[in-house]
Amino acid sequence: MLSGLSLPMLAALMTAGVLLDMLLGETRRWHPLVGFGRLASALERLLNRGRGRFLRGALAWSLAVLPISYAAWWLCGLAGAALHVFLLYLCLGLRSLRDHNQPIADALAIDDLDNARLLTARIVSRDTANADAASLAKASTESLLENGNDAVFGTLFWFAVAGGPGAVLFRLANTLDAMWGYRNARYDWFGCCAARIDDILNYLPARLTALSYVLLGKSMADKKNAWHCWRTQAPNWGSPNAGPVMASGAGALGLALGGDAIYDGELERRPPLGAGRPAEARDIDRAWRLVAETAVLWLIWVALLAGLSYLRETYLA
Repeated sequence: MLSGLSLPMLAALMTAGVLLDMLLGETRRWHPLVGFGRLASALERLLNRGRGRFLRGALAWSLAVLPISYAAWWLCGLAGAALHVFLLYLCLGLRSLRDHNQPIADALAIDDLDNARLLTARIVSRDTANADAASLAKASTESLLENGNDAVFGTLFWFAVAGGPGAVLFRLANTLDAMWGYRNARYDWFGCCAARIDDILNYLPARLTALSYVLLGKSMADKKNAWHCWRTQAPNWGSPNAGPVMASGAGALGLALGGDAIYDGELERRPPLGAGRPAEARDIDRAWRLVAETAVLWLIWVALLAGLSYLRETYLA
């Protein structure tokens, strides 16, 4: 592995990072990704102009991501295991997914639509000003399933590959895709590099996430439904990585997600995701539990690989 960590050490550090995230959640002040977002915005204002915007976007990506990732690698070489855990904690968003979405479910449960609309608008880019309860529950559930990959499993995958620096590089790249990866007049060419790099980094994690959602369906019917939705619906979705994750997750939960949504005042006709009934407030918690169970499953997989590695080195060396 690029991190130089043994599998048993990697399993221990990964488990420690997840536990730290669940215990502490995201930092309330001076969150590194907030500071990174300000840096990215400054670079975009400086470089997103004139001709050659694809190359300017590639330069901006390099200036934003590579120095910080290199610094993380250099510091891990000095500080060792503890810094790997700390970097993973800073990059993970498992508890924050619950903290941002559970209040939406609570507001919907008491029919407080005004508060639910306000809370949902903070986590999705679609218009929520006139959204009904079903639309808000759908938006939150979709966000949980998709960000389970972006904020948790992609981070864990690249931590497994390259330790703390790998997690940092992935989360910074994913953040730039969220900021710049839009197909509009402002970002189409400038953000193209950020979008494509995120697609590449997310390709394997997204499919492992989709497979995990299949395996964690509560019944054999749910597992078959998740697999079928993944294979038949994902190719129709605009994002090559969000499609498998969201289709599989919706199928595993037995929900009908996707479909029409309003962005910037205009109706966007999106393909369907999943199969079953429309989302309700209680499904927000079900979606988070699916993400949390997937995190546990990944930790078990890594622990089993670590155990096999230890046995091989002990008895077959």
